[in-house]
Amino acid sequence: MSNMKKRASALKDKLGDKQSDHSYLSRFGERFEDVWPAHLMPQTVLRRLGEYSRKLWVRVLIMGFLSVAALGLTQVLEPLVPDELARTLTGDGADRLLQIIANAMLAATIFSITVMVSVFRASSQQWTPRVHRLIIQDKTTQNTIAVFIGAYVYALIAIILRELGVYTDERSFVLFITTVLVLAVIVIYLIRWVFHLQGFGSLINTTRQIEQVTSENFQERLQNPCLGANPLIDGFPKNARKVLAKESGYIQKIYPETLNSEARAQGVDVYMCETIGNFIFLNEPLAMVVPHGDANPDGQEYDEIDDAISANVVIGDVRTFDQDPRFGLIVMGEVASKALSPGINDPGTAIDVITRVGRILSDYKDETATDRDEVLDRLYVTPLSASDLLDDGFAALARDGETVVEVQVRLQDTLSGLRRHPDEELSRQAKKFAITSLHRALVALEFAPDREQLRSAADKDVVEAVDKMMEG
Repeated sequence: MSNMKKRASALKDKLGDKQSDHSYLSRFGERFEDVWPAHLMPQTVLRRLGEYSRKLWVRVLIMGFLSVAALGLTQVLEPLVPDELARTLTGDGADRLLQIIANAMLAATIFSITVMVSVFRASSQQWTPRVHRLIIQDKTTQNTIAVFIGAYVYALIAIILRELGVYTDERSFVLFITTVLVLAVIVIYLIRWVFHLQGFGSLINTTRQIEQVTSENFQERLQNPCLGANPLIDGFPKNARKVLAKESGYIQKIYPETLNSEARAQGVDVYMCETIGNFIFLNEPLAMVVPHGDANPDGQEYDEIDDAISANVVIGDVRTFDQDPRFGLIVMGEVASKALSPGINDPGTAIDVITRVGRILSDYKDETATDRDEVLDRLYVTPLSASDLLDDGFAALARDGETVVEVQVRLQDTLSGLRRHPDEELSRQAKKFAITSLHRALVALEFAPDREQLRSAADKDVVEAVDKMMEG
């Protein structure tokens, strides 16, 4: 903790040195926040749009809208087609294609949904129940179902318009061409869907998907340390006022830009007591608020910042992968832990997970030591801890695989690699975790050659530390 405080102090000094260089940007940011509504901050809007884009119903709605738009476009283009060209294709040809699409897409949609639900259930039973929330956001699956439903809507509306006489037999050239294009899109997505099903829901595909999402969230967090806010290291000011949670649940998301803008408007500083992924109870302190500088906001202004904090800190009943790389590491650890259960007995999966977690953690950077040009100066967030990240990824599998030599050997190899990481805190915590894991395994292993194999895989200073512990 002392090292983190020193790095935080150094970070503040660097930011102070750059204050004059970025004074213009700071003044521009303040003026922008003064004229732009806080809840419509561009970063917050983009983040909310990204959240909605991962929902299946949104993609289905977009494809349905595009289907209607395509039919409307045919009405606009049809009068522009020369008569001789328009009569080369009749409405009967379009009718046959529309009937094929309507019949096929209904069956294809039902089949795709059945496959999706089956994969969700199988993945929850085989790997971990938490992984289905990641699989349900699979882009290929969502896009395929959305295209099938959109094509079905297109065919139904076109058939209705044909029956109503909107499209005549003599003027259906554009409708026929548009229907052919819709069929081409269906074929392309059907081929993609078939290839995707070859690995959809498999272990290797699932672990790779978890690693990818976790790595992306981890990289996003490290590129924007502490969510762009100041690192909360030294605790809360003495004159801080508590903002209590209005419900119990996990902190799923924080919209830091909007929260910082609200704090600036109310003349306060906001210190987050809990970070993303933590569980908080009703009336437990969610944040601490203190006047900024010489500001002394009255009760009404405090009420406004209380409402702003509640509105920009999303609390739910489950943890999510968004903004929470620790949750991804926990899920990967659960996959490995379940693979080591007696009913499955698959140490290879645990070894694969150890490698993937080690690869993710190799990108670690101390958030308090990262140099940044701009900081959300009115917001304070607790930085990620190297110790917590190691526990999230390795603790469960290290405990459940204490008697599996292959798993323990790979764990020691990975921790040895993390000890060579340039960040001193991660290196120190990796050594500490290696000592704990080796001690537990040596106590649990009864076969002497297994113990010797594990001791030879661990670093020399780790073995010496464990020997002292066991002798004492």
